[in-house]
Amino acid sequence: MKEYESVYVDAGGVNLHMKVAGETAGEPVILLHGFPEFWYGWRHQIDALADVGFRVIIPDQRGYNKSGKPEGVENYHIDKLRDDVIAIMDHFGLEKANIAGHDWGGAVGWHLASTRSERVKKFIAVNIPHPAVMPEAMRKYPKQIFKSMYIGFFQLPELPEALLTMNDHQMMVRALTATSNKNTFSEEELEQYRSAWSEKGAVTAMLNWYRAAPKSFPDLSRDVDVPVQIIWGTGDQFLSKELAEESFRLLKRGDIHWVEDVTHWVMHERPEIVNKLMLRFLKG
Repeated sequence: MKEYESVYVDAGGVNLHMKVAGETAGEPVILLHGFPEFWYGWRHQIDALADVGFRVIIPDQRGYNKSGKPEGVENYHIDKLRDDVIAIMDHFGLEKANIAGHDWGGAVGWHLASTRSERVKKFIAVNIPHPAVMPEAMRKYPKQIFKSMYIGFFQLPELPEALLTMNDHQMMVRALTATSNKNTFSEEELEQYRSAWSEKGAVTAMLNWYRAAPKSFPDLSRDVDVPVQIIWGTGDQFLSKELAEESFRLLKRGDIHWVEDVTHWVMHERPEIVNKLMLRFLKG
């Protein structure tokens, strides 16, 4: 994999690290990772975008890897996570940017597109529903309650940290390998993740995204005025297809693409399909 430029941006007192690729004058795309990844989670997409002229910005979101890890659950409210992306755009002098998000990064992207649509050109959601549909979906689709039980566990103090860091983060490794297709993550790649998780305070900060969610989600806007593309691996063990369908119903302009025989980690398992869909949407 290529080496990419590292940039640090001050987002209201939180120092955010990011990788940047492509021509400075290229149309900007900001790629937002989810749990338990970091910028490296987009490694299969960076060159595909940069090589056709996009300016690609891939942050470690707050709490992750080399970015700042402020203490306190309140510092991980979704408004603050959204405002970090706006701070990145302001740093680079971007009035608008294309946004793509996977997992939690997609939740941030949905919130940004819903509440600050003037800053978003297009949005791509990869295996993540609009967070505003989650409470209702839990009632309508009981199986999602079971898929989301780990979120309740993450609300506990200290115990999740103890278990997730045990034996060189073995449980976190399994969160990737046991829920993905065989050989999706190489041992070399898993070492990159272990290194990121070993940053001081990282695991608590990452869990604080979940702990802040109960206060983040109840009043979220459902209005999505920007063009949206939903890409969804149909074998997702964490999120039901119905969540994608409920999110699609919120769109004024958008489409949805099902990718069969893959999991929540679709951008790792079928990067050629994800890259093709992203490029067609962004260049269309």
